Amino acid sequence: MILLAPDYGIVSSVSQLLTVLLIFIFVLVLTYWTTRLAGNYKKQQMSGKNIQVMETVSISASKYLQIIKVGSKYFVIGVSKDTITYLCEINEEELDFSNNNGAGDSFKSILEKLKKSGQVNGSEEENS
Repeated sequence: MILLAPDYGIVSSVSQLLTVLLIFIFVLVLTYWTTRLAGNYKKQQMSGKNIQVMETVSISASKYLQIIKVGSKYFVIGVSKDTITYLCEINEEELDFSNNNGAGDSFKSILEKLKKSGQVNGSEEENS
């Protein structure tokens, strides 16, 4: 019986470790799906038929310029922490939405652009 006690302790410890590991993985998966569900819900809430944010440019840490489309008209607004300020109305002909400034590019294409510009060399890529 004395010989079985240490073995039972090891089996118990390993089973506890596996149980905690499985619970941890379950919590991670649950968190991932909950975040995805909440993000999709918020995205559907934000997508209106009559009001769309077309472009946002950061001016400082908490100040932005936005081009919004309301119906068929385009407006420029200033957004800060506490206020939203109407700046002007813009004609659709004055706008160019063809260049999305890299939005939607894959990580690989962004990395290739950086390598071509010389900001990332091959040894840094291999280390990561």
